[in-house]
Amino acid sequence: MNPGSSLTVKLRTGHLRLSTNSGHIPLKRLIGFSSRINSQRGFLFISKVLGKHYPVKPKTMAWTYRALTKRLFEKPEFSGPSLWIGMAETATGLGYGVYESACSFGVVDALFMQTTRYHLSGYKRLEFIEAHSHATEFFLYCPQKESHRHIFYNARQLVLVDDEISTGATFSRLIDAYRRVNPNLEKIIIVSLVNFASPEHRQKVEVSSEISVQWISLLEGRWEFDAVDSDHERNRDDAINVIGNGLCKRTLLAWPGRTGIDRPITFSEASLSCLKQFLQEDPGNRPILVLGTGECNPPAYILGRSLERQGYSVIVQATTRSPINVEGDIGSSIRFTDNYQDGIHNFLYNINPDAYRLIIFCHETPLKPEANADDLDFIGVIRKLNGISAQFSYQDNECAQLDFCRP
Repeated sequence: MNPGSSLTVKLRTGHLRLSTNSGHIPLKRLIGFSSRINSQRGFLFISKVLGKHYPVKPKTMAWTYRALTKRLFEKPEFSGPSLWIGMAETATGLGYGVYESACSFGVVDALFMQTTRYHLSGYKRLEFIEAHSHATEFFLYCPQKESHRHIFYNARQLVLVDDEISTGATFSRLIDAYRRVNPNLEKIIIVSLVNFASPEHRQKVEVSSEISVQWISLLEGRWEFDAVDSDHERNRDDAINVIGNGLCKRTLLAWPGRTGIDRPITFSEASLSCLKQFLQEDPGNRPILVLGTGECNPPAYILGRSLERQGYSVIVQATTRSPINVEGDIGSSIRFTDNYQDGIHNFLYNINPDAYRLIIFCHETPLKPEANADDLDFIGVIRKLNGISAQFSYQDNECAQLDFCRP
């Protein structure tokens, strides 16, 4: 057990002060810091175990999932049916990983879903907002399969997974929307890597939920942020499009997390064997970098863990639409247009291509050049980093596939 600690982080947007309770993991092993290009909140926690903005080994991610799951099951009253939700975009991989770990613990009658920013025409959905996010509007879609709908509308336990909790206000909005369609819910479990919600904020969530709420995290604490009063910094995000065009993206989305998963995803052996043609020997013994894209983060972890089990050194990260300043634990930034035909900016942080023997982009969308040649597009960033494409596809109740190519 590590003693509690306090820390002040000086950023260009202001001063961030943190205090943490005693925990099993030191703060600096879990998170770093940088500043957002965002008028709503000037700082960002950079997780060192999430596999999003910062390079992480798959085995570290797997350990994190298992550690959270073990804490979840320390109390014996967990029972099904249960609905597990990963919060887009940052925690979709974390949410899936905790769900996968829970299945290995013997959980049954459980459905995993994730929230999303993308529109799917003709699907019923719950809508809520995340006020401090760059794009505030989020959706939780109702499943299409009857067996999935049965769990969705009759779950006794709701497990909400996010990387970091500041106030819990976003959870309150989602819980309120979900309880309207499932009034028989008995318990809510909120799982996070770090929890900075104050006792007052927690109480608000618990009172508004009107049922039992359990909090699970690796570290708890408090933060305060003194912003620098700067019109330049406050308005910089106005020039960065993070909203998208709002068109239906059904034909682009292959990852099934948005509409329901009732068992862990695995890749076929034939699919993984196709990767070997790109895995030449590397005398420098450099690792393989596997990148997720946006909300489609779990395939990168699943592939990375599979390669790691075969003896390869692997690192996992992902693209993001969050604009972040290069400072603190963000050492570099690559900006390009997204691969969801929204024309919005996406980013890759802390990428040194010379450090890797191979860079694999795991994505669910078709490879399609952008019409605007003035911006680096998704295909362009793959080529810029001398990477390969791994397009994800999945048919229900079968192994998932990855189609590898060098565009």
